Amino acid sequence: MTLRVTPGPSADRAHQVSARHDYQLVKDSLPRVRAAALAWRNGVGALLAGLIGFGLLKGRTDVGQLASPYGAVVGLLLLAALLAGTTAAVLLLRAAHGRPAATAIKEYRAHGGGSALGADHAEALRAASALSRGVVLALSCTALLVAAVGTTWYGPAAKEPSVEILTPGGARCGVVIRMASGLLTLRTDSGEVTLDLSRSTGIRAVDSCTPKASP
Repeated sequence: MTLRVTPGPSADRAHQVSARHDYQLVKDSLPRVRAAALAWRNGVGALLAGLIGFGLLKGRTDVGQLASPYGAVVGLLLLAALLAGTTAAVLLLRAAHGRPAATAIKEYRAHGGGSALGADHAEALRAASALSRGVVLALSCTALLVAAVGTTWYGPAAKEPSVEILTPGGARCGVVIRMASGLLTLRTDSGEVTLDLSRSTGIRAVDSCTPKASP
């Protein structure tokens, strides 16, 4: 079987304009991606700096105040946010400025087909991919930070150690606030109560105070 190939019709002006437009589009693709990456890098950086630096995201300063296992959950969320933010920063810098290395001749020929335009287009595609992943990870970092701070806001507080003081008039239970000159001050459900330890008949540590024990 013989296949005969004949030249097609001559390109008219419309074809020339379309080809020139495609050429310019490919030629300008890398600068456009670089400019978009710079804008996203600056915008995401300003967003995170505003949220963290100006205290817009602020919760408990000590996660030890949270009940178990909420403290560990906050730590894992912050670690995930750190990893996502670091990776996002690297990807956005990669998209904005390229890799910190020279392009080898072999890679230039493999991806660019031996032409500068082809190499730039291949780099534009890689930069666009890095930009997309960087933006997703940056937004994920923000979401993880919000989740961590929200957990410190709404997570249950760790129970403070309580004591029960036995007196002739009944038992008093609460959290120790202070003790001085033989007087012990407790924080109970009904407010602060000061007891004279010399008149108490016993004292014991309890996990929590029941409503009946703190009238």
